[in-house]
Amino acid sequence: MAAELSPEKLSEIHRPTLDQALDAIRTRGYWSPHPEHPKAYGTEGLPGSLGAAEGKAAFDAVLNTRLDLGQPGTDGWTGAEVSPYGPQLGVEYPHADPDVLLPAMSAAMGSWRAAGPETRALVCLEILARISARTHELAHAVMHTSGQAFVMAFQAGGPHAQDRGLEAVAYAYEEQARTPRSIDWSKPQGKRDPLRLHKSYTAAGRGISLLIGCNTFPTWNGYPGLFASLATGNPVLVKPHPRAVLPLALTVQLAREVLTQAGFDPNLVALAAERPGEGIAKTLAVRPEVKIIDYTGSTAFGDWLETNARQAQVYTEKAGVNTIVLDSTDNYRGMLSNLAFSLSLYSGQMCTTPQNLLIPRDGITTDVGAKTYEDVVADIAEAVNGLLGDDARANGLLGALVNPDVKARLEGASALGDVALASRPVANPDFPEAVVRTPVLVKLDGTEPDDEAPYLSECFGPVSFAVAVGSTGEALDLLRRTVREKGAMTVGAYTTSPEVERAVEDVCFDESAQLSLNLTGGVYVNQTAAFSDFHGSGGNPAANAALCDGAFVSNRFRVVEVRRQA
Repeated sequence: MAAELSPEKLSEIHRPTLDQALDAIRTRGYWSPHPEHPKAYGTEGLPGSLGAAEGKAAFDAVLNTRLDLGQPGTDGWTGAEVSPYGPQLGVEYPHADPDVLLPAMSAAMGSWRAAGPETRALVCLEILARISARTHELAHAVMHTSGQAFVMAFQAGGPHAQDRGLEAVAYAYEEQARTPRSIDWSKPQGKRDPLRLHKSYTAAGRGISLLIGCNTFPTWNGYPGLFASLATGNPVLVKPHPRAVLPLALTVQLAREVLTQAGFDPNLVALAAERPGEGIAKTLAVRPEVKIIDYTGSTAFGDWLETNARQAQVYTEKAGVNTIVLDSTDNYRGMLSNLAFSLSLYSGQMCTTPQNLLIPRDGITTDVGAKTYEDVVADIAEAVNGLLGDDARANGLLGALVNPDVKARLEGASALGDVALASRPVANPDFPEAVVRTPVLVKLDGTEPDDEAPYLSECFGPVSFAVAVGSTGEALDLLRRTVREKGAMTVGAYTTSPEVERAVEDVCFDESAQLSLNLTGGVYVNQTAAFSDFHGSGGNPAANAALCDGAFVSNRFRVVEVRRQA
């Protein structure tokens, strides 16, 4: 039986998009094939996509059902997700026996490897197109597993995540395409006949790739590893966070459908849902069949993976202490507005949210006059209050706290120092059970910090510290120490001094930290754009890889050469 999606048909549909993605990663300009606006989907928008009402209906239809993926080795059913907004999702997922599922996945590799880099990339683009068409449905799934407000879940969990997946496919294709598929090789021998060989080169995947998903951004953080591994010839076993299974389970379902229609074994992508308290990530991570691991989460488990999963290439994004240095500004109002938004977005539950604001004790110079440390801290607090003063707007920016641990850290922050901005509960009329809190800002002394200083560790959630330092020079010293010892996904700085700007850059160059300078408009330090911005650097303790660059994909495959006598 012929495949419904032949390589020729896939090329006709998706090769132009692949070419545009390849151009985008080289030029680094803005580009996205995935619309950000909800109205771009449905009958009046993206062909074949679900509109707002259809997407919500599709999400509702999957609740309280059993999601049968047709995987081998299913030995039971599991699922206990509760939305941060209150409702139980009631979805049951297949629980897999790895002794059955993993061999089936390994057996699928041969035909996938033989298909070659271009066909693999085009199949991945078809999967992404199917995901894009169901963005509205997936947005509700992301919202009710992560606690993100709907608009953020739609954009970050939908088009932005899809962009990151496509970016990974583009890098994967480019790295594999560096080497030709075959050549006729000839070495001159003087008066004798030349030596002649026919050489072929095959990009061969390493083996099963294990994706260990996170609770806060299941698709945004999950799609890069998923598509980087699949596009380089590896089967992918998706192990979602137990509180955020649904978005990745729906992704697996779509991937298996496309693989089947393209004539490949659907077991190239499978789901590993776990029973409560089972902790299967540790078991799967050290299986000999698992050769690649992608992980986003705590430093403790990331370190465990790097130490114990020695048979695998491990890519981790762990905790970091994101820092902003305040030296001076020529747009004080814009700086305050930008910081207020950055501290508030998704209740600070982003790996890129700034935590430490380093402010000279004598204050900073601004376009509206000199501002003392106390002035700056009070004005930041006022800006946050102004931004979140309306509950409807606050709900749209904050979302809900993703789990009780975040709430506990928030409530414990007031004991760490003087509170400059107290957190307050925000009622959500649509979801009365949602735990919604505004950020807390705590004043701390940054003079000669010891290892136990609260700002030298990540306090994940809506908690930030206004750290008083003796000077901008001391701020840079503290920045360097923090990034070197604890890592950082993002660094920001505000200065009108070219000398200070160069000094901040030097710290970030030395410590491999991504830097944003003088952001006062609609771009924020905790946001990155696929195809242009690198998420993380892979060069400090916060992460050992960047999303996305050549290094993120190149070690997921090896080139195997076959030489034949011509």
